[in-house]
Amino acid sequence: MDYEYTARFQRLGLKVAFYRKLKGLTQAQLAELLETSPSYIGAIESTKMHKPISLKTLFRLADALDVHPSKLLED
Repeated sequence: MDYEYTARFQRLGLKVAFYRKLKGLTQAQLAELLETSPSYIGAIESTKMHKPISLKTLFRLADALDVHPSKLLED
């Protein structure tokens, strides 16, 4: 794991959780939209796990949350 990006992974996860809740979705509902598991969404959102994601996943998350992908990456 590249700890150089830990803070960025944490911010990304917090933003995913923020926009998911804003949209009124549970982790399970978001996971269903992305055709993945709720535990994967939980890992992305966790501030302790630092789960790197692919660009494809970033785009799929943004689409499911109705936000521009850059919103998930902004500081």
